[in-house]
Amino acid sequence: AMEKSFVSLFLLLIVISCALAKDAGKKDAKDTAAKPKLPQTLSRGWGDQLIWTQTYEEALFRAKHSQKPLMIIHHLEDCPHSQALKKVFAEHKDIQKLAEKFILLNLVYETTDKNLAPDGQYVPRVLFIDPSLTVRADITGRYSNRLYAYEPSDISLLYSNMQKALKLLKTEL
Repeated sequence: AMEKSFVSLFLLLIVISCALAKDAGKKDAKDTAAKPKLPQTLSRGWGDQLIWTQTYEEALFRAKHSQKPLMIIHHLEDCPHSQALKKVFAEHKDIQKLAEKFILLNLVYETTDKNLAPDGQYVPRVLFIDPSLTVRADITGRYSNRLYAYEPSDISLLYSNMQKALKLLKTEL
């Protein structure tokens, strides 16, 4: 009889420790959900698997030192045009692949650098900066009144502009 109660006590201990482990597992999952991995928060949905810089200063530093062009996306969370562009950008496989060759920054606020608003502070707008830290005002979208604006229907133009920014790099540096 003694043996039997020992076995049931042992089983009870196993059940309790499993329950505790499950609770501990749940707690961890909740913590990671509250704090997503750094690149994901910085991506703001523009490409969660891409590496995004946190600030304009950091982006410039990294562009210069890695000799990669910098792509800056100005957007706003409550702007339907920004949201629409973000969706096609994030779902465009070729763009996401090509974006790995850039230093990336997306901003929901304006910087004090006037060079980033050559023709005004509208969103969404996309600008390229080469590793010599020159804003490439020559890489534009299709609208003459908002040179760096892209609509979702312009996604292939944005893609070819990304290719252009990479090509300029090879020919000029």
